[in-house]
Amino acid sequence: MRIDAFLKKVLLFKKRSDAKRMCVKNLIRVNGKEVKPSKQITPGDTISIESITGIQNYRVVTIPTGNVRKNEIYEYYEEIA
Repeated sequence: MRIDAFLKKVLLFKKRSDAKRMCVKNLIRVNGKEVKPSKQITPGDTISIESITGIQNYRVVTIPTGNVRKNEIYEYYEEIA
């Protein structure tokens, strides 16, 4: 699954275009590397998102196959301190 689609599906971004814009601005990294919005992610990848409030790190647990409910989002990623 593309990184921009994953971030939208698991509700880390409200719109896929917002995730795409962050990738283009080099504010999203996967496994420490700047990525394009089309980067394919797999379980075990580490995603870092740089924002005004700091850098948030997440580990991909599994890839969603359909729509994700708000109460199910933590089945797909875990926050890293």
